[in-house]
Amino acid sequence: MSEKQIKPATATNAVKTKSSTGDIAAFLKTAGATNPSGNGRLIFALDATMSRQPTWDRAMTLQAAMFDSVATANSDQSALSVQLLYFRGVGECRASKWVVNSAALRDLMTGIECRGGQTQIGKVLFHALKEQRNGKLDAMVFIGDAMEENVDLLCQRAGELGMKGTRCFFFQEGSDGLTEKAFREMAKLTRGAYFKLGPNSAKELAELLGAIAVYVKGGLRALESSSKSHDRKLLQQIK
Repeated sequence: MSEKQIKPATATNAVKTKSSTGDIAAFLKTAGATNPSGNGRLIFALDATMSRQPTWDRAMTLQAAMFDSVATANSDQSALSVQLLYFRGVGECRASKWVVNSAALRDLMTGIECRGGQTQIGKVLFHALKEQRNGKLDAMVFIGDAMEENVDLLCQRAGELGMKGTRCFFFQEGSDGLTEKAFREMAKLTRGAYFKLGPNSAKELAELLGAIAVYVKGGLRALESSSKSHDRKLLQQIK
């Protein structure tokens, strides 16, 4: 699959997951597709390769916190638009529609099963650049535990995103040193941030993602005017 062939997770080509194809179609139908050029826009990207299988159930709890945070942030009229992107298997990389109902994407995500394969972070960054051309992309969140690609190429694309105003936030599961170095560098190039996830990270992740949602909707000024500790923590890393 070439980088230009990232497929949407729709009823016609949805992957086989724990949820049925009909369930996935129903989730996306009720999600409420948005105008890509409207509202703040945030991509949530996930590594669903087999290396994450041993901790996948725990990861689901952590990752679900992302969508719960956005749902809370979307409680007012200035809702932000969210897209789910994940890769797994041999060249499989899929993106959802842009939605404002993040609970629907959470339900879709929790039905995903891990499949063996190499990382495809390059495709994720390529997709983000494509979305940036379609309308301002404020931020991208990526959760993964490995990096098996040309780090120089990844950093080049991350730098392009940074130049276009997209901040990337990398959350690492596990302790692989090469992955950490790559994630930190890509976050730096986009003026984003890097975080390491531990077994008890659910609360911290939810708070940090809530802060990212605040940034996407209101920029640095919104973080500066907030008195919440996690908003201030994020501000310190990206200012």
